[in-house]
Amino acid sequence: MTTVTSPSVELSSYRDQHFKGSRAEQERLLRESTTLYVGNLSFHTTEEQIYELFSKCGDIKRIIMGLDKYKKTPCGFCFMEYYTKADAENCMRYVNGTRLDDRIIRTDWDAGFVEGRQYGRGKTGGQVRDEYRTDFDGGRGGYGKLVAQKVGAPEMGFIVQ
Repeated sequence: MTTVTSPSVELSSYRDQHFKGSRAEQERLLRESTTLYVGNLSFHTTEEQIYELFSKCGDIKRIIMGLDKYKKTPCGFCFMEYYTKADAENCMRYVNGTRLDDRIIRTDWDAGFVEGRQYGRGKTGGQVRDEYRTDFDGGRGGYGKLVAQKVGAPEMGFIVQ
């Protein structure tokens, strides 16, 4: 019997550089995983909104919201764990690239959630990519943190002219 794999469920080239283990072990876990990384979420998207969309693909075991390491506020990503591989594959096929809270979200396979990974890895506590953004993105907290510091914006979200 031949199995047909859709390109939308194949492994991407991204690998977590902080993975504790060998590359072969990471590859094996990714192939067997029922956990997905969900990125490009708005900082305002709630767990309930995520559940409503992702539960259309199958039964969700748990959702782990990504949090700013210092403020403990949402920072634009989460981990989605399904009970079955088939449900996770459906999510990769049908939810990846869709719009949630006015943002195009992306999903990718994850080797499995480990406590501590829910926190942003950026120097300021959020995601690294949000520190270097030079554009204004209200859904992700305003300007990038380094730009906001340079122009003296006391709060993220202020438009400095």
